[in-house]
Amino acid sequence: MTLIMSDKLPELFQNLNPVDPENSIVYCKRCVISNQRPRLLFNEEGVCAACLYAEYKNKIIDWDKREKELEILCDKFRREDGSWDVVVPGSGGKDSDYVAWYLKEKLGMHPLSVTWAPSIPTEIGSKNLYNFIQSGYDNILGTPNGKIHRKLSKITFEEFGDNFLPFIYGQQNYPYQIAVKFNIPLIFYGEDGDVEYGGSFERFDQSKLDLTYSLKSKFSSLAPNYWEKFGILEKDMKFYQAPSMEDIKKTGVEAHYFSYFKKWNPEEHYEISKQHLGFEPLPTGRSEGTYTNFASLDDKSDGFHYYMAFIKFGIGRTTSDAAHQIRDGVITRDEGVDLVLKYDDEYPKLYEKEFLEYLDIDNQTLNQVFDKFRRELIWKNDNGNWSLKHRVEKL
Repeated sequence: MTLIMSDKLPELFQNLNPVDPENSIVYCKRCVISNQRPRLLFNEEGVCAACLYAEYKNKIIDWDKREKELEILCDKFRREDGSWDVVVPGSGGKDSDYVAWYLKEKLGMHPLSVTWAPSIPTEIGSKNLYNFIQSGYDNILGTPNGKIHRKLSKITFEEFGDNFLPFIYGQQNYPYQIAVKFNIPLIFYGEDGDVEYGGSFERFDQSKLDLTYSLKSKFSSLAPNYWEKFGILEKDMKFYQAPSMEDIKKTGVEAHYFSYFKKWNPEEHYEISKQHLGFEPLPTGRSEGTYTNFASLDDKSDGFHYYMAFIKFGIGRTTSDAAHQIRDGVITRDEGVDLVLKYDDEYPKLYEKEFLEYLDIDNQTLNQVFDKFRRELIWKNDNGNWSLKHRVEKL
C-alpha cells in the first residue's frame, strides 16, 4: 500500500512506496534489509523508510526539545507520595531496564515494571530479571495458563509461521490490564517499531501508542471467534486481551513510546543496564542466528521466531541486528553484509529439543511448517537442499 501523501510529512518521507514484494526482492541501498520485510516502504533512490527515519532522528529532531516534553509529561503524572505512577513493560532486558532506570533516576518517577512471562525461560533471562528487581525496582510477572499458551504457540506456529504471537499479545496488552487494575494512568513502552524498523509513518511525530490502530493492524487474530475452531474459548483469551476501551478511558491510561522522547540507542542501553542494573550478556557468546550477545536472551523459543522470519522473508536475526546497527553508525553496510552472509541462515539447534517438546511436535512436522512458508520467489530446491535465490550484496 502506498503511503498517503501529506503536507504533515517531512519531504524526507514523501514518495515512499512498497517495492512489489510479491514479485521482486530488493535490498536497501543503505542497510541490509529487503522489501520482504512486511509493510516496509522505499523511496525512489532505493532507501528504506527505516533508514530515512534514522536520518531524520539523527539530523532533524530537536532532542533537547523532546526531552523537555518528556519532563512535562512526567510532571503531569508523577505522584509525590511515592506510589507507582508509570508502568514499564519489560523482561529484564537492556532496553526496558534503561527506560525504567531513566524514568526513576533522571525524572523522579516511580515505575512498576510489568513482565509477560517468556514461553520457555532461559537461565540468563531469569537472572537478568532478578538482577533488575534487586537493583531497586518493583515488578509484576504475568504468567498465562501453560496449557493454553502452549496450544496457542503451536497454533500460531503452524497457522502463521510464528510461535511468538501469543507472547506478543500479552507483551502489549497485559501492561494495560495492570495499569487499569492499579489505577496507573501512564505506560511507557520502548521503541515505536513502525518508525524505527519500517512500517506506517502515520504517527511518526506522535509519542502516543494508538491501541485501536495497533489491535486492528497487528492483532487481528486476537478476535475470540478465530480461536473457537481450535477449541479455545473467549474466556481462555482474556489474559491476552487489552481491557475494554471503557475501562481504559475511565482510568485515563495513556501509553507512550519512550523512543519518541529519547533517541533509541540499544548500545547505550546495554552499557547503562550493565553498569546500574546487573544486566549480563549471554555467557556462552553470540546468540544463534546472529553476532550479538545482548538482545532477546530470555526465551528458548526466540531462535525459532527469528528463523521463521528467515524462512518466510529470507531475512533473519542477523539482518535485523545489522540493519539497525548500520543505521546507528555502529557498523558499515559492508560489514553488515559480511555478517548476514555468515550468520543469517544459522539453524537454532541449541534449544531445538525443548522447542519441539513445548509445541508437542516432531522434526517431520517442523520441516513441514518450514516448507509450508517457503515462497518460490525466495527459495530454490536443488535435490532436497534449500537455498536462497538472492542474498544481500555489497554495492
